[in-house]
Amino acid sequence: MVSWRKVSILGIASAWPAIGIAADKAHRVEANPPPVSQPAQHSRPTHLTPFAYTSQGSVTIGGKPIAYTAMVGTLVVYPKGHDDLPEDHPADLGTGKTPPETAASMSYVAYFKNGAPSADRPIMFLYNGGPGSSSVWLHMGAFGPRRVVTADDSHTPAAPYGLVNNTESLLDATDLVFVDMPGTGFGRLEGPEKTKGKAFWGIDQDAHAYASFIQQFLGKYNRWNSPKYIFGESYGTTRSAVLANMLENDYSIDLNGVVLLSQILNFDLSDDGAEANPGNDLPYVVSLPSYAAIAWYHHKLPPEANGPTDAPGLPAFLQKVEAFASGPYNDALAKGNALTASEKSNIAQQLHLYTGLPVAYLVKADLRVEGGEFEKALLDDAHQMCPYSKATRGNIPVTLTVL
Repeated sequence: MVSWRKVSILGIASAWPAIGIAADKAHRVEANPPPVSQPAQHSRPTHLTPFAYTSQGSVTIGGKPIAYTAMVGTLVVYPKGHDDLPEDHPADLGTGKTPPETAASMSYVAYFKNGAPSADRPIMFLYNGGPGSSSVWLHMGAFGPRRVVTADDSHTPAAPYGLVNNTESLLDATDLVFVDMPGTGFGRLEGPEKTKGKAFWGIDQDAHAYASFIQQFLGKYNRWNSPKYIFGESYGTTRSAVLANMLENDYSIDLNGVVLLSQILNFDLSDDGAEANPGNDLPYVVSLPSYAAIAWYHHKLPPEANGPTDAPGLPAFLQKVEAFASGPYNDALAKGNALTASEKSNIAQQLHLYTGLPVAYLVKADLRVEGGEFEKALLDDAHQMCPYSKATRGNIPVTLTVL
């Protein structure tokens, strides 16, 4: 699971209203939604009227400029069990149809590559997790054509935040649709106060809303023949598992691929809050290689972590860590209270080599360090818990994304 406090892009959220469509102002061409005519007795809130605004922009990816159309808008979805009305239902209210009492508008920001055959060009739906988050993190922090400038591995200072063209955007390979879950972004919920949240904020309810959104979007923009992908982050990976199944079995929509970023399909493997299930030591085992990579990146490992006979670089180092984690470390944790003081000390010494944390700290933690504890102990320079400097390790070039 991504711990956003580690990559420090929390400031992005405050920039969201000003950069919703993320396109160059010089190329902005906005289209107002058509006027809506409807009988007074069936009036619906404005935020439940689907809309779309467009603008033009460009981004350079891999040295090649890509012109695109950016679109921000909403689509209206209803709880499972309701027959979805047509997208333009306000104009059809004169036929006697009465919209369901509970509904949600889901906002999106889409990017379409100009000049590309849209009918068969890949399209990807992206969303973050939380649950309860909009897609601003993947949108403005990772894969949209523009991104917010942030510090790599430290806290990003307060506003104002800079925007730059994102040379790592996925727009060269696929059209992108960043989808905000009901109740976030520009979307709104409508219905009885006590029930409207329950209609969309649940595992199946949430997936149904997304499935309905994707079905409508494919029809609205004539993308039924496009290769279809879903991309979820954190809880979004859990959503993707439910959503992929629901799209296929309930909506007859087959996917061409599912991308999982910082997956959390098994919450018992998360190192955040591992103490909630004290009988399960797997989070500590599977997290150790990540801890080691992070410590290596921050030059917090002792010099003897990589001996002179070892191949240089991170991959070789992590191979040793993985072997230790699945072998001696896993066995030691499984012994529980049967682990002798001498055995615990030996394991702590090895953990020290692979994490940079002091042996005394590791022994006191009973060899089990959760994610937040590791972050605090690793970077707590005030207490000099990990005194190994870059000069001690040597100036080793490295490119590593800390998740």
